[in-house]
Amino acid sequence: MEEAKNSQTEANKRWQESNRERTRYLRNRSTSRSFIKKQATEADLNELQDLINERKKDLVGIEKDSENNTEKLIDKLI
Repeated sequence: MEEAKNSQTEANKRWQESNRERTRYLRNRSTSRSFIKKQATEADLNELQDLINERKKDLVGIEKDSENNTEKLIDKLI
Protein backbone atom coordinates (compact mmCIF):
# COMPACT_ATOMS: atom_id res chain seq x y z
CA MET A 1 0.00 0.00 0.00
CA GLU A 2 2.80 2.40 0.89
CA GLU A 3 4.46 1.73 -2.46
CA ALA A 4 1.26 2.64 -4.32
CA LYS A 5 1.04 5.93 -2.42
CA ASN A 6 4.65 6.74 -3.30
CA SER A 7 4.18 5.96 -6.98
CA GLN A 8 1.01 8.09 -7.09
CA THR A 9 2.79 10.92 -5.30
CA GLU A 10 5.64 10.71 -7.80
CA ALA A 11 3.20 10.67 -10.72
CA ASN A 12 1.44 13.75 -9.32
CA LYS A 13 4.77 15.51 -8.89
CA ARG A 14 5.79 14.72 -12.49
CA TRP A 15 2.45 15.99 -13.80
CA GLN A 16 2.77 19.22 -11.81
CA GLU A 17 6.30 19.80 -13.07
CA SER A 18 5.32 19.26 -16.69
CA ASN A 19 2.14 21.37 -16.35
CA ARG A 20 3.37 24.33 -14.33
CA GLU A 21 0.96 26.89 -15.80
CA ARG A 22 -2.08 24.65 -15.25
CA THR A 23 -0.89 23.84 -11.71
CA ARG A 24 -0.50 27.57 -10.95
CA TYR A 25 -3.94 28.30 -12.40
CA LEU A 26 -5.61 25.59 -10.31
CA ARG A 27 -3.79 26.64 -7.13
CA ASN A 28 -4.72 30.31 -7.60
CA ARG A 29 -8.33 29.46 -8.38
CA SER A 30 -8.57 27.30 -5.27
CA THR A 31 -7.05 30.02 -3.10
CA SER A 32 -9.44 32.62 -4.50
CA ARG A 33 -12.50 30.48 -3.91
CA SER A 34 -11.42 29.65 -0.39
CA PHE A 35 -10.85 33.33 0.43
CA ILE A 36 -14.25 34.32 -0.94
CA LYS A 37 -16.08 31.57 0.92
CA LYS A 38 -14.30 31.80 4.26
CA GLN A 39 -12.75 35.22 4.83
CA ALA A 40 -13.95 37.92 2.47
CA THR A 41 -15.75 40.88 3.97
CA GLU A 42 -18.52 42.74 2.18
CA ALA A 43 -15.98 45.39 1.14
CA ASP A 44 -13.72 42.66 -0.25
CA LEU A 45 -16.62 41.16 -2.20
CA ASN A 46 -17.55 44.56 -3.64
CA GLU A 47 -13.97 45.17 -4.77
CA LEU A 48 -13.75 41.69 -6.24
CA GLN A 49 -17.03 42.20 -8.10
CA ASP A 50 -15.62 45.36 -9.68
CA LEU A 51 -12.48 43.48 -10.71
CA ILE A 52 -14.57 40.64 -12.13
CA ASN A 53 -16.66 43.08 -14.17
CA GLU A 54 -13.50 44.70 -15.58
CA ARG A 55 -12.03 41.30 -16.45
CA LYS A 56 -15.24 40.24 -18.21
CA LYS A 57 -15.13 43.40 -20.33
CA ASP A 58 -11.51 42.65 -21.24
CA LEU A 59 -12.37 39.08 -22.20
CA VAL A 60 -15.29 40.18 -24.37
CA GLY A 61 -12.97 42.64 -26.12
CA ILE A 62 -10.38 39.93 -26.70
CA GLU A 63 -13.09 37.61 -28.00
CA LYS A 64 -14.38 40.24 -30.43
CA ASP A 65 -10.85 40.97 -31.66
CA SER A 66 -10.29 37.28 -32.24
CA GLU A 67 -13.55 36.98 -34.19
CA ASN A 68 -12.65 40.02 -36.30
CA ASN A 69 -9.21 38.60 -37.06
CA THR A 70 -10.73 35.27 -38.03
CA GLU A 71 -13.20 37.00 -40.34
CA LYS A 72 -10.37 39.00 -41.95
CA LEU A 73 -8.34 35.84 -42.54
CA ILE A 74 -11.33 34.11 -44.10
CA ASP A 75 -11.96 37.14 -46.34
CA LYS A 76 -8.32 37.03 -47.50
CA LEU A 77 -8.61 33.35 -48.30
CA ILE A 78 -11.79 33.82 -50.34
